[in-house]
Amino acid sequence: MVSLSTWCRYIAHKFEYSLSLGWKNYKGGQISDREVGDVIWKNFFQGKLTYLHWNRGEEMAPTIDGKGATLLVRKLPTADPTRVFVGDVVVLKDPEKPDKYLVRRLTAVEGYEMISTDEKDEPFVLEKDQCWVVAENEKLKAKEANDSRLFGPVHMTDIVGRVIYCLRSAVDHGRVQNSHFSMQKDSPVLEVELDIDEMAKSHKA
Repeated sequence: MVSLSTWCRYIAHKFEYSLSLGWKNYKGGQISDREVGDVIWKNFFQGKLTYLHWNRGEEMAPTIDGKGATLLVRKLPTADPTRVFVGDVVVLKDPEKPDKYLVRRLTAVEGYEMISTDEKDEPFVLEKDQCWVVAENEKLKAKEANDSRLFGPVHMTDIVGRVIYCLRSAVDHGRVQNSHFSMQKDSPVLEVELDIDEMAKSHKA
């Protein structure tokens, strides 16, 4: 049973998300000032803070099973260094195929100096709104991993969510290890919205 304090934290997160989404749509010219309030309250009362994402591929093994995993992803209306942190497993638009999504570990954000293991490559600093994402499977070469080592820095705005739970099978599932701060922030969302049965039904073996 979810405690009152957890519910209060969850509602606060939900209100912040609805507010951020309404403001983002307004700034982007997608809605008028009259519609802002409607969008905020509609998302607050009807929307969820998570969605399911099916992942297949060896890039994130062993964190995420390459045979196929159903992921619970926390939505992020805007991704910036105050909402997404180094160490988080994120869902982002594929820089080379914008209609597809990748799951990768965030390892650096703006201001970080990037130094290559190849001495031929010059060090560089990630610019504002840039980040660096990598696959976790150490058996894969850079080209096979399809991460920032191949396509370079990506924009924070390409990040759409943070993976908070992974279901590999009906009996093999659990939280995804993210940054300490994110795991604290995501706890009330997980307690309220996690539905193992729903994830198992959606799972593709």
